Amino acid sequence: MNSILSKTTLGVARLGLVTVNAGVLLLGCLISESSQAESAAFELASTQSISRESNVSEPPASLDIYQDYLHRDIRDDIFYFVLPDRFNNGNEANDNGALSGISHGGVDKASTRGFHGGDITGIEQKLDYLASLGITAIWMTPLLRNQAIQKDGIAHHGYWIVDFSEIDPHFGSNDDLKALINAAHQRGMKVFFDIITNHTADIIRYSECHQQDGQFRQGLDHCEYKPLSTSKTEQYSPFILDEHADIKVPEWLNDPQYYHNQGDSSFKGESSLNGDFNGLDDLNTKNPQVLKGMIEIYQQLIAEFKPDGFRIDTVRHVDLSFWQTFTPAIIDYANQQGIPNFHVFGEVYDTNPHHLSLYTTEGKLPSVLDFAFQDVAADIFYRGKSPLLAKQLFEQDVLYQDEDSQADLLMTFLSNHDMGRAGYFINGSGLELTAAEKLQRSILSHAFMFLSRGIPVVYYGDEQGFTGDGNDIDAREDMFPSRVNSYNDNVLMGTSATTAEDNFNQSHPLFMAISALSQLRKEHRSLRRGVYQPRYYQASTIQDSAIQESIIQASSIQANSGMFAFARVDETSGEEYLIVFNSGNQSASIEIDMTDKGEPITAIEDVLKTFKAAGDLYYNGLPSSNVDSSHLIDVEKQAITVSMPRLSYGVYQIKR
Repeated sequence: MNSILSKTTLGVARLGLVTVNAGVLLLGCLISESSQAESAAFELASTQSISRESNVSEPPASLDIYQDYLHRDIRDDIFYFVLPDRFNNGNEANDNGALSGISHGGVDKASTRGFHGGDITGIEQKLDYLASLGITAIWMTPLLRNQAIQKDGIAHHGYWIVDFSEIDPHFGSNDDLKALINAAHQRGMKVFFDIITNHTADIIRYSECHQQDGQFRQGLDHCEYKPLSTSKTEQYSPFILDEHADIKVPEWLNDPQYYHNQGDSSFKGESSLNGDFNGLDDLNTKNPQVLKGMIEIYQQLIAEFKPDGFRIDTVRHVDLSFWQTFTPAIIDYANQQGIPNFHVFGEVYDTNPHHLSLYTTEGKLPSVLDFAFQDVAADIFYRGKSPLLAKQLFEQDVLYQDEDSQADLLMTFLSNHDMGRAGYFINGSGLELTAAEKLQRSILSHAFMFLSRGIPVVYYGDEQGFTGDGNDIDAREDMFPSRVNSYNDNVLMGTSATTAEDNFNQSHPLFMAISALSQLRKEHRSLRRGVYQPRYYQASTIQDSAIQESIIQASSIQANSGMFAFARVDETSGEEYLIVFNSGNQSASIEIDMTDKGEPITAIEDVLKTFKAAGDLYYNGLPSSNVDSSHLIDVEKQAITVSMPRLSYGVYQIKR
């Protein structure tokens, strides 16, 4: 599949300039089955910086917030989530980890499970690439020293920690991480650690399940979960092999008394909290000593490395009371260390906002990964379902509101290392889509993520059209040339390249679209900070829930059923932006009633202006002189009529 951008376009355009950005060419455009496209560009506009009343530290007005990483509000950030092992190999000498011992080995560059050689130095070498994409915050999977090889795989992901004080030698050294953080901070980028409190590597054995050499007894491949009600005589008897007696750091982690020791979790009922996560040693987070010890571990990491925040793994598998103490203690300590806007967000793998919000309210986490958003975005833009799903999602934002959390602090995403990639969901949508339509649906979903409420998280490789074959290891392709056959046979979106090649192409249409969205978000403060307000959802006046549900399930009730609109409004300045999407398969128009939305409208500015240029600039084979506006707006009194092509969107500034 060839890139939809012509070579002429790529030769003329320049990325990262304040003038017209090549990445803008894909914003709000239509890609049809005949490969015709209408291009759009945004108008750069500065907005006045307005402080908000909150506990976070605001930068001095004289400073550029995208250089002043220390004081930048987290809502101004754009995240990039990356597995270091699969990103870029900056030092081949560390590919096999330690010279010997539990953190040695596991390199297998032809296997989906093995270490592939990517490391911390490799990320540092690509900081300019990330800056061109518009990234302001890097979140990496865990970097602490792991047990390299376990019964169920190899620790390329970093989640099997044995030493909480030093960096895994597969990824580099403590000094390498400090160098990366320093280099990122010099560019105004934040660095986030992925941390674990739920478990450690699989070291503890049970006499009832394992032989004295640590291997499973004949006929067993796991240890069945035993509930709390199990009599004392029937409980597991934990033991540790002599060679692993002191393997964990700090020392207290080697004592089985600090673990549940109830066998493997079935992820149901009490086992979700007390069971071993796929065999990993499950810490008893109700134990005061475990709470104290974990707080000390991560305070020490903050003191040594000065990261800008934490993403916390497996939050829902930890006792809720643990978070009520752990999170405030960590944030307070970071503040004392001179990190005023230290941000923490948790992984709660659940698509129900009622369940997600429990951890931001009772659990005292400022934010969680918004799995509900991911599910809705996939339904609307990949599976062709009704935008009423978005309306229903955002109506539940009030659930997150309390003294230290709110919906616009949620981390929104489309792909991740566990569930799979946007490209995989698009390929598996069940819809008959052309290559151009698949690409455009990915672009639209990214626009939805960047322009609706929340903090956008780009999963590494999505900007290069990676698709993957499924979840977990099948969604962890290499950005550097891969030797994994099951990765290299994938058809990527927007390019004829494969993962067998280097994939840091800044001319890839998705890279340019995300780069442009990043710039758009940075230049318009209300697109980052503005309050979400609904403006148009088809059949939104229907009260009967059964009727609404039937509309949601239908792919097309009427011509404009794929259209929806919302606003981002700065409640202090009154600045207002209207964002309109047409997720449907045909051109459509909607009329938006604005009579109850404030003062009369005096003007509307199309932020995504039609891109036209002198000379021989071409876009997808169409001379620029033949490209007309793709967004038609009429205003009469307090009603706005918006006409849009299929699979497109628009951004408009409303002036009153």
